[in-house]
Formats: sequence, C-alpha cells, structure tokens
Amino acid sequence: MNATAHRSGPSRRLFIGLVIGVVCGLIANRLGADTPLVEQAVAVADVIGNLFLRLLFVMVVPLVVSALALAVAEIGDLGKLGRLGLATLAVTIVLSGSAVVIGVGLVNLIRPGDALAAARGDEQAATATAETGRLLAQATGMKKLRDILVDMIPQNPLQEMVGAIDGSSKGNGMLAVMVFALLLGAAIAASPEQCRPLVGWLEAWNTVAMTVIGWGMACAPLGAGCLVFATVARLGFDALVSLFWFAFTVLAGFAVQLLLVYPVVLRTLSRFRPLDFFRRAAEAMQVAFGTSSSNATLPTALRVAEQDLGLRRDAARFVLTVGATGNQNGTALFEGVVVLFLAQVFGVSLTAGQQLQVVLMAMLAGIGTAGVPGGSLPLVAVIAQSVGVPAEGIGLILGVDRLLDMCRTVLNVTGDLVVAACVAGDGRQG
Repeated sequence: MNATAHRSGPSRRLFIGLVIGVVCGLIANRLGADTPLVEQAVAVADVIGNLFLRLLFVMVVPLVVSALALAVAEIGDLGKLGRLGLATLAVTIVLSGSAVVIGVGLVNLIRPGDALAAARGDEQAATATAETGRLLAQATGMKKLRDILVDMIPQNPLQEMVGAIDGSSKGNGMLAVMVFALLLGAAIAASPEQCRPLVGWLEAWNTVAMTVIGWGMACAPLGAGCLVFATVARLGFDALVSLFWFAFTVLAGFAVQLLLVYPVVLRTLSRFRPLDFFRRAAEAMQVAFGTSSSNATLPTALRVAEQDLGLRRDAARFVLTVGATGNQNGTALFEGVVVLFLAQVFGVSLTAGQQLQVVLMAMLAGIGTAGVPGGSLPLVAVIAQSVGVPAEGIGLILGVDRLLDMCRTVLNVTGDLVVAACVAGDGRQG
C-alpha cells in the first residue's frame, strides 16, 4: 500500500493536467480554432506535448531491449519461459477475441453506418485529405504473412531499432526488435556465467532508460495536458456530433471490455479484486490517455506493475514489453468496428463468413499494430480492402480518430496489465 500511496501524488497531478487540458481546449474551440490567438496557443501546446513524447520515445528502444532480455535471462529456465509465453498468448487471445466480437456485435446491433447515406460517404471520401492517400499507400505496401514471419528475425537488429518507433523500418520494426531481445535473453540464460558483463551492461542501460523516462514523467501533467488541449481545441465536439453513432459504438465497446470483460478475467485468472486493480493501475491508464501511445506508456506500465501491483519483476517485464506491440485488444476492437461501419456507409453487405474474416484479421492486426498514435489506420485499410469495403472511406473517421485513439490506448495498456496480473502472479493484496 505504501507504493500506491507514494504514486497517488503524481497520478493526481496527471489527472488534473488532463482535465485542465480538456477544459481549456473546449474554451479555445469555442472562441474559434482558426483565430490567431488560439492557433498560436495550439502551436505552443503542440511543441510542449511533442517534446514530452520525444522524451519518452527517446529511450523506448533501449528500454525494450534491456527489459525484455533481462526478463528472459532472469527467468533462466527456457522451459519456464515457454510456459510463461504460452500463458501470455492464451490470455491475449481471450482478450483480443472478446474485444473484436464485442465490437462487431455492437456494430450489427447499433448500425452506426446507416446514419450516413452512401452518397454522403462517397462525397466525403472523395474530398478526404492527403492523409487518406498516405494510409492507402501504406496499406498497399503491407507484406504477406510469410514475409512477416521471416522478418520476425531481423537481418540487421540495429536497422530495425532505428525505424521501430516511427514505422520507417522495412522489416517488422518493434516486433523484430523484441524477437532480437528474446534471443539475446535466451542466449544469456544458456550461458549465465560467461555473460555476466553483458548482464551488467543491460542493467546499466535499463537504469539509464528509466532515469531519463522518469525525467519525462515529471513533465507528464504539463505535456499530456498540452497534447489533450491541442486535440480538443482543434476538434471540439463538432467532429463527434457528426459521427455520433460511430463514436458511441466504439466507446460502448471499450466500456464493455474495460468494465465487464477485464473484471471477469481478473476474478477468474488472478487474485486481484477488480476495483483494487484499477485503482493501482490508474497512473498507467492516465498516461495512456494523454499520450495515445502504448510504447510511450510502457515505462509507466512497468513501474506500476512492479511497485503498485506487486507483480514479479521478470514476468511483468516479459509480459508488458511483448504486450506493448502484441496485445492491443482496444485497437483490434476499433479496427473491427471501423470496417463494418464503412461497409454500412457504402452499402456493402458482408456475409457471416466475411465478418468472421474481419474478426480474425482484426485480432492479428492488433498484434502487428505500431504502438504509436494513429498506428492502426493503415491496417484498417488492409482489412477493409480484403472484404471489398472501399478503404478510401477511412477519410470519414480521421476527424475523430485522435480522440478515440486516446481511449483505445487506455484499453490496450490496461489489457497488458490484466495479462500481466494473470500470468505474472504474486499480486499483493491490500
């Protein structure tokens, strides 16, 4: 309980910063997003917010490599590592599967796409921004499954590290970096005596990464508040009003997953009481909302898992570093909803088989989505095109994507912590 009490101060300040950002953003939007004063305020907030993100991102790759390699090395027994990996995979499949099924079920029940005529959809898609074209170009360039599997083991780990955060990697990016870290940790576990200097080096890198990220988190109330302010000031509630039923469907799915599925899983597979778990995980959830990035939230999630939830360090590191890319069930839910929503907007009737295909592809896409703001949109285009839905319709949702991105990142990060609580064990109750 002492750790939780110690963290409540920063957590409260972060929450206050987010609230102030939302309130000031609404006021600025009300004054006029295109007025010179508001534009200048948004520009300054963008700079401060992006500096905050950069201070977190600058150490993400060193943190992932050191934390994951050390976690595997500390586990030591490769058989135990295999069991931990299988348990993580099993809980991840349950959470991702339930998320997508909930999203698809709500889309079929609420039918948010019926609120927009197909003609209107065509018109808006035709006038979509250059961002839509960029997303479609990314979708067209997506690799085949066999290439993804081969590229999981990188030819040049340093090259993958360089492009892991911004998505410029020609391989599998962060996923390839994680596989490299797993191999590194497994090799250390196989020859622990000879690798002691390397372990010390990795521990030093881990300390450096956590220290720099700690400096960034000291700025979290200001940085995250500025990010939220800039988003709300630009969009206000107008974008949500025009796509109310779509946003409502997505948020309803998030709420069911967060407030129903997660507590049931925690009750069934862990020793945590749901309310106690959410109270302890609050800081990581708030950082996820402010940054819209699972990668940027990873350092906070690691600290919350070890200090506030009291999970075993080696297992928590393994589950959370893998989960930052491999367990994004909030993103999977969102992708399923978007594809079926666009199908309704454009009058594309999907069979039960095609909807099942959407479910499976959304689950897989959730694993391969970059843990950065907007990282899911290119994969949405891939899924849409695979079932005959015009991917150009993504232009319809770009206006509200940032706001929904904040919420689905909360679901992603909380899902990672739920998996960790289920498989890492030893949660201290209080």
